[in-house]
Amino acid sequence: MGNMTLAIPDILLERMKRFKEIKWSEIARQALEKRVNEFEEIEEIASKSKLTEKDVKEIALKINTSVAKRLGLIK
Repeated sequence: MGNMTLAIPDILLERMKRFKEIKWSEIARQALEKRVNEFEEIEEIASKSKLTEKDVKEIALKINTSVAKRLGLIK
């Protein structure tokens, strides 16, 4: 099994120290595994997509414009 060094803010470390019985490395491992699984699912879905990069940019522009209108940022 590989090892990983993780930098966390001092304030978070101090808060974590209150819970000495928690295996933080196991919590981190589970969170990392969950996120990798999510990325793999996204990658699988994207690999089956017939959308081009141009299509994606056009859809993103429409979504961004719609959200901006709802928020009153543009008319």
